[in-house]
Amino acid sequence: MMTYDRLVQFGTKILPNGVPTYDYNKLEPQLAESWEIAPDNSAIVFKLKEGLKFHDGAPIAARDVKWSFDRFVSVGGFPQRQMEQVSLTDVNQFEVVDERTFKIKLLKRDKLTLPSLAIVVPGIYNSELCKSHATTADPWALEFTKVNSAGSGAYKVESFKPDEQIILTRFSDWKGGTLPKQERALYRSVPAAGTRRALVERADADVATDLPPRDVADIAAAKKIKIESAPQANTLRYLALSTITKPFDDVRVRQAIAYAIPYDKVIESAVYGRAKPMFGAPANAPQDASWPQPFPYSHDPDKAKALLSDAGLAGGFETKLYFDAGAATVDEPAALIIQDALGKLGVKLTIEKIPDFFARRSQKNWPMAIDVFGAWFDGADFFFRWLWHGQNTVFNVASYKNPEMDKLLDAARQAREGNDYEAIAKQFIKLAMTEVPYIPLYQPVLDVAVQQDVNGYVYMFHRQVDARTLAKV
Repeated sequence: MMTYDRLVQFGTKILPNGVPTYDYNKLEPQLAESWEIAPDNSAIVFKLKEGLKFHDGAPIAARDVKWSFDRFVSVGGFPQRQMEQVSLTDVNQFEVVDERTFKIKLLKRDKLTLPSLAIVVPGIYNSELCKSHATTADPWALEFTKVNSAGSGAYKVESFKPDEQIILTRFSDWKGGTLPKQERALYRSVPAAGTRRALVERADADVATDLPPRDVADIAAAKKIKIESAPQANTLRYLALSTITKPFDDVRVRQAIAYAIPYDKVIESAVYGRAKPMFGAPANAPQDASWPQPFPYSHDPDKAKALLSDAGLAGGFETKLYFDAGAATVDEPAALIIQDALGKLGVKLTIEKIPDFFARRSQKNWPMAIDVFGAWFDGADFFFRWLWHGQNTVFNVASYKNPEMDKLLDAARQAREGNDYEAIAKQFIKLAMTEVPYIPLYQPVLDVAVQQDVNGYVYMFHRQVDARTLAKV
């Protein structure tokens, strides 16, 4: 986000605890100075700012924007899949009107199309630079851009050592927003959590992320370093139950597991209470369209036993629970608590810690798994499309498919904001609560340790630290 610009960017707002965050409902200019949606919703026309430059001094023109969008929908992998999720699928949708005017032709009404232009994927590339490094085997210069920047963002790449560190230098000709106060920013990858904590406590680092919850609690108690905390927007850590694996193909068994979990113990043990509870909703139907929101399950072993008995499993069963070895700090305590709770129901649970979790997740052959998913948009329908839709993305570890759910999610994409969308969203959220292929454990909190003399931290949708807003006092 710091080395590439987009046509538009999200504005900011303040969370109840005082932490600034992005505002999904407020789009502001970045490369585009203005945009206009056709009255019949057939197109969006963008007017680029004057005098825009890439880092190498080349002017930014509409042809660069088109080439970049052509790349997004043609390159395959996640970028192309992301664009498909917002109804951008064909190079013929993108048109150069003139040097500073770019048009996107809309295939259908999709309320996600415009805000999708502010997220990570659609950064604008220096097309001539990329084409000069393209080959027949690599027409989109993927190998070049893997280790080189071709952007126009607020910062240029001074040096880059993959998996080690990147040094950024302020781009003085940047016109995408307010010029950053910091001239340089160094991001260093420090795999060991203990080392990250030591660096920030010694003030050898100005900011530290991905600290274990226990470390965060200790640092917060010492009050020498600021802890900037925010619930991770549109994010859940959950227990996935494979709907194509017995006995979890039976909704009664899935509901039984949901009633068996002592959620408060999971939150206290796994994350030291630093999470938003997602259990104990007072009704079996959502009260609104907000997401994430609590499910109508609480720790109730008697209900769990009754449901298992009704499913013909009064004596219990044997199964396995998988989790990411890289997230063992939070997932292993949760897994052990779930194992203990299910054991009291006669369910013999074997725990498997997986070192290559993300690679193996795509095989979708785990009966139970603790996983996490965070969407870049605040809307419930976008989150649901990745986990609950029958398109069966790699994130749908539960292999859940339901034509009724698909119909509701497809309708939500084209619904207008307001009553129409809310009515549809409440239906698909209720269906998820009933079918429960994913049992929410909690909504994670993002904790960032920041030195007292550093101001300007903003919680961003990508959950990384953005140097553009930071300043040392």
